[in-house]
Amino acid sequence: MKKVIFSLLLCSSFAFSNEEPKIKTYNYGQNGMELVSRSKKGTVIISTFNAKMTIRQDIAAKVYDLFLANKLENNKKVTVKGLEANVTGKCVIKKKKDLTAVEFYYETVDWNNGIKEVYKKVN
Repeated sequence: MKKVIFSLLLCSSFAFSNEEPKIKTYNYGQNGMELVSRSKKGTVIISTFNAKMTIRQDIAAKVYDLFLANKLENNKKVTVKGLEANVTGKCVIKKKKDLTAVEFYYETVDWNNGIKEVYKKVN
């Protein structure tokens, strides 16, 4: 009898272990310049919008790395892999003479703990 109960308990734990991530929405976020880089080629400004406060600087640094590696395209979705979460968002690149502004708009945040947050604008 103990073996049967243990087997049922074990099977049920495996059955529920691969659940889909919990999806939450948020309508607030941090907006602003996160990183300014100056070089002989010009100035690059990384700004984030609708950002989660705890990961905004990490994600901005990763966006800058992607920009330097020419892996960003204007008005395209990109997924940035951070230390605490992976963030999917839209990247807008604006150039004016020697100034480049890279704007990253958060759309979804996939936290490492399994929670998924989706930005939803309030009208």
